[in-house]
Amino acid sequence: MKKIFLLPLGLALSMCATAQVATGRLLTENQPHPVGLDVRQPRFTWQLVSDKRNVLQTAYELQVLEDGGGKVWSTGKIASLQSVLVPYRGPALESGKAYRWQVRVWDNSGKASAWSQPALWQMGLLQPADWKAQWIEPGFAEEPSRPSPLMRKEFSTGKKIARATAYITAHGMYDAQINGKRVGDAYLTPGWTAYQKRLQYQVYDVTSLLQQGRNAIGVSLGSGWYRGIIGFSNNSNVYGKDIALLMQLDIRYADGSTETIVTDDTWKSSTGAIRYAEIYNGEKVDNRMAKEGWSLPGFKDADWSGVKVGNHSKDVLVATYNEPVRKKEVFAPQRIFTTPSGEKVIDFGQNLVGWVQLKASGKSGDQIVLSHAEILDKTGNFYTTNLRAAHARDTFILRGNGVETYEPTFTWHGFRYLRVEGYPGELKPENFKAVVLYSDMAPTGTFTSSNSLVNQLQQNIQWGQKGNFLDVPTDCPQRDERLGWTGDAQVFSRTAMFNMNVHPFFTKWLKDVEADQVAGSVPFVVPNVIGAGALGSAGWADVATVVPWNLYLHYGDTGVLAAQYNSMKAWVEFMRGKSKDNLWNTGFHFGDWLFYRPDDDNDGRAAVTDKYLIAQCFYAHSTQLLINAATVLGKQDEAAAYTSLLQNIKDAFRKEYMSASGRLVSGTQTAYVLALHFDMLPEELRAATAQRLADNVKSYGHLTTGFLGTPYLCEVLSRFGFTDQAYNLLQREQYPSWLYPVKMGATTIWERWDGQKPDSSFQTPGMNSFNHYAYGAIGDWMYRTMVGLDTYEDGPGYKHIRVKPLPGGSFTHASARMDTYYGTVAAGWKKEAGNFLLEVQVPANTRASVFVPAATAGEVKENGVMVTGAKDIEVRGSSNGYVELQVGSGKYQFSAPLPANATTKASN
Repeated sequence: MKKIFLLPLGLALSMCATAQVATGRLLTENQPHPVGLDVRQPRFTWQLVSDKRNVLQTAYELQVLEDGGGKVWSTGKIASLQSVLVPYRGPALESGKAYRWQVRVWDNSGKASAWSQPALWQMGLLQPADWKAQWIEPGFAEEPSRPSPLMRKEFSTGKKIARATAYITAHGMYDAQINGKRVGDAYLTPGWTAYQKRLQYQVYDVTSLLQQGRNAIGVSLGSGWYRGIIGFSNNSNVYGKDIALLMQLDIRYADGSTETIVTDDTWKSSTGAIRYAEIYNGEKVDNRMAKEGWSLPGFKDADWSGVKVGNHSKDVLVATYNEPVRKKEVFAPQRIFTTPSGEKVIDFGQNLVGWVQLKASGKSGDQIVLSHAEILDKTGNFYTTNLRAAHARDTFILRGNGVETYEPTFTWHGFRYLRVEGYPGELKPENFKAVVLYSDMAPTGTFTSSNSLVNQLQQNIQWGQKGNFLDVPTDCPQRDERLGWTGDAQVFSRTAMFNMNVHPFFTKWLKDVEADQVAGSVPFVVPNVIGAGALGSAGWADVATVVPWNLYLHYGDTGVLAAQYNSMKAWVEFMRGKSKDNLWNTGFHFGDWLFYRPDDDNDGRAAVTDKYLIAQCFYAHSTQLLINAATVLGKQDEAAAYTSLLQNIKDAFRKEYMSASGRLVSGTQTAYVLALHFDMLPEELRAATAQRLADNVKSYGHLTTGFLGTPYLCEVLSRFGFTDQAYNLLQREQYPSWLYPVKMGATTIWERWDGQKPDSSFQTPGMNSFNHYAYGAIGDWMYRTMVGLDTYEDGPGYKHIRVKPLPGGSFTHASARMDTYYGTVAAGWKKEAGNFLLEVQVPANTRASVFVPAATAGEVKENGVMVTGAKDIEVRGSSNGYVELQVGSGKYQFSAPLPANATTKASN
């Protein structure tokens, strides 16, 4: 196989040796082998694999069987191109039962594949009545510091076990063990949802943990989001004061009989080593108080308390749909040093989210304190002021019996630097490691270019996403906040979809967006823990429409549009209800949050954008997305009604905020960007308005946008022909710019353009996170415009791929690849020896429209052969400096003489 020069070795889709089509990478409801689905009609996805070009599926046959049993359902041979999200249509699936499915396909040459390897999945508990367990609470009076309760139960199994499945949830967080071994590899369970309406449970195959004879279950609990300190002003007990466990262990024996072990009044409770645990403040663990062997059979628990049976709802229980938080990368210390103030500090080299594991040996009562920080101050000292009220401190008290190991259980931290106090002995690298935690989303996208600083920017974007996609899309992971801010999520969502498979992640979170809506209005944060009045801000609440539509475009999932349509509609109707004569100019709005504020504005070029102008733009945008969703879902009457409303919204905008020539009442970059990106202006005025935007950018010499204007700035500039300015903004290294933090040593995206100023002093500590992904939304322009890798609405989910590169700036090459549900799609361009080279990879069962920068098709070659005579490439024509080609699956190498003007207008 010929090596593709732009794509990292090993990332290309491997092809089978034979020309016959094959199937692979089977997913059930977007996950490989999920355990615990409560989706009644799960959807099945598979990939076609072939070493030929232009391979399409023409038919499939899919069958579902009981695991170890007979056939449940078969489609028969279905003539269809669909290989993504094919729904189950068979008999009702049963609670707790395991199934497997497999598929075979026919390609467009009439050849059939073999049956795929089977993919397994297991159902969750589908009805509240399926829960035989009871909620239990500690039977002792809790101390004010709320040490973590321990709960245990012993039981016997007298026969050979065929399968054992544990279903667990809690009010708070839980960490479960069976016979001294941890249950599963998920952390911070059961995760964070709108608990009053949706409480997740997890399902584990624990067959290997049980033994014939005596067994023991041990579960420790932490306050977590449920009753711990969360939100502002040291709020606690947001969802309740109790801490409780619900667990059910279903055992099927080899002889076919069954047994169920449940939480009930026979369990015991106590406390152990975890004396304090809060998300913001950290954990205190006293090993002297550890109950050694407490989760093993035979432990003496006579002095333990009983438990109380709680009267808590099971109607709100839902299976976990998204990937759990898991341990991911591990970092060793890069440097151990003493600060100018005399403190011992470890630098792990990366701003990350997780915790530190340590080993130590010392005397009983020795106390080690670990404090966490993102950054050092200008003198090189440990800096925690920007954490506000969060202590972010873990304390470990030694038992004094040799080498002891510590890591937290019910907290996490955002940090790069670790201050160590009280450690007995020398700080050695081998005794410390930083463990990264985030939702276990599969990495999907890579980007690289000829600019090393932009490549670091891409790494920073990815690390910002990892650190803040921790069961909910948080704004920041370190201070006393860590909340699911809706504005941050909506502006970054398309970038996030390139980097990782966030389909399950966002699908789960959107259910909480809907659950927390109040009369259609969407809270500032979801889950909403900051108050009933904290909702309805333009650009934030629009997450209800933006993210479902982006999920549809990126993954081709009409199901998410159907599921969220009422939520989308409710938000648009809320705005309509708050408008007068179709003008929405009431209520609180964050506006263009954290926009550039010059120190000296004597010439009157203030970058403050009218918040109601912004609100009207997003009112129109959400209405357009609702129209789009209604059209996809076949709701033609509603699409027509909202199309009429949209025109009225735009007319009101033009009357209130626009002069006859297209000048806006706020002459800011953000005002012009939003008006142009959301098509608020008449067609004939857009070019002149875009020129005003370009003039503003040129006047400043840099961007002035905040959270709402920044994501679309380069896109609007390049759309209207100002590609040079877009590239100048991307490549700018001085403040304010995307690369300024990179030059300052950032390893994540900052909350502010000048979080650390050029003189190394800091912005206001009350709002100054150094891991805050919103400004990382520039990644979307880098992937979909700069490299040109995109999807069409007539073939969402990259069924119909668009490759339209936009070279510019000082870049000599740029490439991106992304794993889609169809397979790997990739594009990369390079300027070399007077030629423009473009390489494209198109997965089987898809097609691509490829735009090569060239004047005519007669200039374009593929693998050295003119495309005008190629049998597997269709020339569609040329316009705006591009030659359009239509291709099927395969790998292509296009070349053309480099245009005299190396930057090309990116027209729609």
